[in-house]
Amino acid sequence: MSFDYKQALLDTLRKRYPDPDGYPYRSWTYPQAFMLWGFIKEYEKTKNPDYRRYALEYCSGHVDEEGVIDRFTGNSLDDIMAGSVLVWAYAETREERYRVACSSIKKVYDTYPRTWMGGFWHAKDLEGEMWVDGVFMNLMFLVRYGAYIGDRESCFEEAVRQLDIIYRCSNKDQSGLLYHGYSENPRVSWANPVTGKAPEVWSEGLGWYGLILVEVLDLLPQEHPGYRHVMELFQKLAVDLAKVQDKKAGLWYQVVDKPRWHRNWHDTSGSAMFLYCLGKGIRRKWLPEAEFKECIEKGYRGLRTKLWLGPDGCLNVNDACNGLCVQKDYDAYVDYTRAVNAQEAVAACLWALVEEQR
Repeated sequence: MSFDYKQALLDTLRKRYPDPDGYPYRSWTYPQAFMLWGFIKEYEKTKNPDYRRYALEYCSGHVDEEGVIDRFTGNSLDDIMAGSVLVWAYAETREERYRVACSSIKKVYDTYPRTWMGGFWHAKDLEGEMWVDGVFMNLMFLVRYGAYIGDRESCFEEAVRQLDIIYRCSNKDQSGLLYHGYSENPRVSWANPVTGKAPEVWSEGLGWYGLILVEVLDLLPQEHPGYRHVMELFQKLAVDLAKVQDKKAGLWYQVVDKPRWHRNWHDTSGSAMFLYCLGKGIRRKWLPEAEFKECIEKGYRGLRTKLWLGPDGCLNVNDACNGLCVQKDYDAYVDYTRAVNAQEAVAACLWALVEEQR
């Protein structure tokens, strides 16, 4: 019988973090919600009540009876993303405090700063900067709010708009690949002075973009006028991901589109995100299985080479960075410190392993 990596990772996370609020890097932050969505997705498949309780423990620990959210500020898209699990909690329990909490997050959008094109700044103190990570952080909450709580049409319209803007501002040569960010602020050191684009296509950043494309497609009605455009963005990304995959290792590089450049290395976090997207694309029949099956099979074989059991029986994840900001050049990306069990990589692997067994 083959080793069950998914179950090992689920068990490892609950062993290491019996209180989900202890997951790094701090209380009420996007990696915690990203990790918990892995448990929620597994609960949706298996109905294991332990996984439901684990996610709800986080929600109840942050929301009081009046719907006030402990530690929520609304000062960045990262801060908003954690609210996506509260939308799930309301849909799951119908507890009024979660609806009130989500409504307070939704109000932040009314005054949240935007670029001249209408794209949300990554954070209120990052003037004019859009990071590709931000569409995931933003839309994980917003599209679910529209689907399960209210303002359905405006939320869906905004989701399509944000995906369109980040593509138009950040795409590389009209391909499906996106640079890590875009800035309309000329004082930002990493931005190209002509295009405003970041210098490189970062694996995990592109992974966030891929994840939110398939999450939005899951919730956006097919008859919505923006559905076809989002589908085209996803399919375009999928084709180009297959082109730049390391066919021997099955993984993707830290700087995605420069596989043979010096010191570039296989990034576990982005690779796991891509596998989730592509696997879900096949399962939902958004991608032709014949065209992508080999790519995905090689990818999962490669992913398992980055996972290992420690002497404590816990599963560990190699070769990824803890979240990084937009960097100034290629060297800064490939030389960024790698960590064992980087918080985004662990959660990304959970998403990928859950999807593999659906």
